[in-house]
Order: sequence, then C-alpha cells, then structure tokens
Amino acid sequence: MALHCGMDLHGKNVLCSLTDENDKVVAERRTTTTLSEVLRFLEPHQPLIEGIAVESTYNWYWLVDGLLDAGYRVHLANPNAVKTYDGLKYGDDKGDARHLAHLLRLGLLPTGFIYPKEQRGLRDLLRRRMLLVQERTRFILSLQSLCERVNGGKYRAEMFKRMKPERLEEIIEDPYHQAGAVEYLDVVRRLNQAIYRLEKRVLGECEQSQAYKLLNSIPGIGRVLGMMIAFETGPITRYAKPGNYASYARTVSAIRYSDGKKKGENNRKCGNKYLAWALVQAAHKLIRYCPEARSFYDRKKAKKNGAVATKALACKLARCIYHMLENNEEFDVKKIFG
Repeated sequence: MALHCGMDLHGKNVLCSLTDENDKVVAERRTTTTLSEVLRFLEPHQPLIEGIAVESTYNWYWLVDGLLDAGYRVHLANPNAVKTYDGLKYGDDKGDARHLAHLLRLGLLPTGFIYPKEQRGLRDLLRRRMLLVQERTRFILSLQSLCERVNGGKYRAEMFKRMKPERLEEIIEDPYHQAGAVEYLDVVRRLNQAIYRLEKRVLGECEQSQAYKLLNSIPGIGRVLGMMIAFETGPITRYAKPGNYASYARTVSAIRYSDGKKKGENNRKCGNKYLAWALVQAAHKLIRYCPEARSFYDRKKAKKNGAVATKALACKLARCIYHMLENNEEFDVKKIFG
C-alpha cells in the first residue's frame, strides 16, 4: 500500500498527514518545527511513503533538507498555484495537509524548484547584499532631498557615498537638520563597509561559475551583478523556453484581455523579485554601454515611457541570457538586436 504525505508548515508547528491510495488518513499529527520529531512520526511508515509534499513557506529549508537527507522523495508545493474547492465553507490545517497529499497522489501537485543546498547560502548572501544596497540608496536619497530642500540647486546622489561629515556640515547650516544628516551619513558609511565585506566574500567564488563568466560578457554587467543573475537563475534546464525564464524574471506583461479589452491583471508578483531587480539594473547598465540597447530603449520610450522601455529591454535581455546559458555562448549584440 503506497502512502503519500502532506505537510502544512507554519512557524511554530507542522501538520503532517499520511493518506493511502483511497485518500484515507492512515496517520496524522501536529508536531513542533523540530526535524527529529517529524522524522519520528514518519519512521514507522517510511518503506511505504512514495512522496512528501511540503508547503513552500518562508521557513522550508530545514524541513526539506532534513527529509531529503533521510532518504525521502520531497516535493515543494507552490502555495500560490494550489487551489482548493471553492465551495468549501470550512478549512483548517488538517484539510490543507490532506489536500496536498491528495494532489501528490494524483500527480497534480504544482511544485517549485528545490534550489541546491550547496549553492543556496551564496545566493542568499547576494540577496542580503542587495537589501543593503537598497537601504543605502534610501538614506542617500533622503540626504539628497534634504540638501536640495534647504539650499536649492541640485546635488548628485553619488557624492554622498564618500562625503565627509565636515563637508555635510558646511552644506547644511541648521543645527537640527545638520544633526540628523550627519547620523544618516554615518549609516551610509557603515552600509558601505558592510556591502564591501559581502562583495569581497562573494567575489572569491566567481571563477567557479561558468554562468558568471558568460554573463560577464554582457556590456555593463560587473562581477557582483553577474553573480547575482547567475545564482538567481540557477540551472537553465529549469525553464522549458525563453518565455518561461522571462516570466520567472517578472519581465512580461500580466494584463488579461478579452474581446480586445482589458479585463484585469494576473499575478504580477509571480516569479523571482530578486532576479527581476537584477535584470532591471542590468538593463540600465546596458543602456549606458551598448549603443544598440540605447536605440532600442529610445524607440520604446518614445511610444510609452521610460519605465516601460526599461522593462521591455529587461525582457529582451532575459531571453538573451536564456540562450547564452543554454548554448554556452557569450553575448552577441547582433543576435539580440539584429
């Protein structure tokens, strides 16, 4: 008798449900988020368990890795794609876990990619760096806005990355504005140091990645941005077609039309927000360093606006990256822009 297991994972507990080929519950228990307790529940039934469906929540790493190490066949369920019967009036954790096991038994479970554990840490480190860069930008823009508000004129945001407190005190005379600005500048300095330390740690791994070497051939893409795109992309075989990769990178339109009229929008946030950010940054760099990309951007901008033009270039770049990684080829401007 084959068994299928569904696990509804939460922050403090996990509801484990084992069902047979007729969806009859064989065993069910709510355990704490402790691997040993979960394995203790599964152990008596391990020879019969064909697969385990784990809901992809923010804290799935420990559970999926532990189950894989214990020899189980694990499927990471995509919660956004798992649909339940709309007519249900009552639902709870037991019903959710049993539904995951039911979909797994039927072969209808929407699954996500289980990123290799060996590379996951470096990918997440690049994500932490991205968050620090965004936070630094927020503080710099606030300083820029303050200086322009009290003095008029225009200040380049780049100058605040390396500005000394003495210089900032010369620009801002009001003691209260001055005190706040100096503290902000100190935060920017500390963020600069943290970003540098993370970059130094990451760049030591660059030479080991073939994908990074190929991405580095794209004009404007430096070492860190190339590494981020490479690790957020993962194995290119994950994606069936270039369009699937572009969709995963959130570079395609999510508008739904019927009879030529806009009827709404689909899930715009479906995909990888980190890869989407990295490709937009790469598109901005490509505009600066590639004349053909600049011409493409200008044509799109003349028809729509700058944001739409940047997104269109990011989509074109995503498709180009797919073919580069699939065919193990370096960037060729003629192939992307004709």
